[in-house]
Amino acid sequence: NVIFINRTRGIGTITSEQARKYGVAGPVLRSAGIACDLRKMESYSAYNEMDFAVPVGEHGDVLDTYKIRVAEMENSLRIIEQALAKLPGGPIMAEKVPKKLKPPRGDVYQVVETPRGELGIYIVSDESDGPFRMKWRVPSFSNLMIFPELAKGVLLADAVAILGSLDLVIPEIDR
Repeated sequence: NVIFINRTRGIGTITSEQARKYGVAGPVLRSAGIACDLRKMESYSAYNEMDFAVPVGEHGDVLDTYKIRVAEMENSLRIIEQALAKLPGGPIMAEKVPKKLKPPRGDVYQVVETPRGELGIYIVSDESDGPFRMKWRVPSFSNLMIFPELAKGVLLADAVAILGSLDLVIPEIDR
């Protein structure tokens, strides 16, 4: 669509330096040419057994972010196909999970790659039934921080497109 391309090319451009400075994540980070995907870098779950590429942008604009999201949907389909092919046959045998978990004293930080970028959770346990402290690192919050920089001197219509390219989830931003 020529209109879509003309309305998204060259606006909301993020450089790799800006991406690092603001701590953006996911497709927004990758649009700036940085191939950062925790599924490849941390290789958790069975991602190390899956064949998929990390799409990156060339210009860091709204159009690149869109193209990356489309490529990631295609990647998701390939990953699902590979995972299904590796599933063993037979009945599902899962251990019964207790209704209450009582983690040992200590702390842990775990990250996963979500469609919007890095989702991290830091938990401190005091051996009670719930966490003593818990802190989330959500991609929408970090991605929103770059918006004022990207919106400087642009038309209102372009600001809306830029905001849309950040793919924000409002409850994640509420602090």
